[in-house]
Amino acid sequence: MLATAGSAAGATPEVTAKVADHHLSYGEHLVVRGAAQPGASVVLQYRAVDAGIWTPVATAKAASTGRYRLKVALSRSGVVRVTTAAPTATAGATAFAAAVTEATTSPRRVRVAAHLRATSTRLNVAAGRTARVSGSLRRVRAGRTVTLQARVGRRWRTLDRDRTDAQGRYRLAAVARRSADLRVRFGGDALNSGTRLKVGRMRAFRRSFASWYGPGFYGNRTACGQTFHAGIMGVAHKTLPCGTRLTFRRGTKLVHARVVDRGPFHAGREFDLSPAVKQALGFGSTGPVWVAI
Repeated sequence: MLATAGSAAGATPEVTAKVADHHLSYGEHLVVRGAAQPGASVVLQYRAVDAGIWTPVATAKAASTGRYRLKVALSRSGVVRVTTAAPTATAGATAFAAAVTEATTSPRRVRVAAHLRATSTRLNVAAGRTARVSGSLRRVRAGRTVTLQARVGRRWRTLDRDRTDAQGRYRLAAVARRSADLRVRFGGDALNSGTRLKVGRMRAFRRSFASWYGPGFYGNRTACGQTFHAGIMGVAHKTLPCGTRLTFRRGTKLVHARVVDRGPFHAGREFDLSPAVKQALGFGSTGPVWVAI
């Protein structure tokens, strides 16, 4: 709650204000509600962290109950305060207007998060090749540090970092040694508080050899306890845990599947594909396929 600065001890403040949220997303509206003298002009003033002056950013008129509401979209952190002026004097109300003086609340800090965008991603790559993410950070300012992070267990590990150019752009890259969820992170500075952006899963594909199986097994229970049928998006593998999620790639086609069975039992073959996976990939009877876990 913001109250009039400099009010006498025990006196009722001439203006009060309450900021709904002190930590905002980029461009989100700051909402301020409060009470003032009925009919008074109420002004929301804002001073950005990189500015030295107060700027009026929203105005309202207090209702007959004294209540008012102000809102403004912000892109930088800073401080806000509310000021009032006397109601316009009318016949018979001159004495009342003269008795009302301007009032100003104490400043209150507001944090505004930066805004991250990823405009280009290259996340599906062969193991040992480079995945890339590029984008921009707002507000635009050169020299702000942005990092690329991968989730390893419950923690996020930094893979690369870059500083934004004069247009706020960044470019990040990392060698894909294994598949992992990626995010871009900005830690925050005086201008904006930190923010994070999930950019997707980096998939490190390796070459494998597969075959397929189907019609003779329809209706049977798989080793993982499912009923096998033509539409199941699954594969058989000798050792991967049941339910393991896999992504297969053949040319430009990407197919997601799970381990649902054990096999294959032919030397040199790592996966048996279900008919649905086979069809989605445009796969033949046996041959190479790229897979990422």
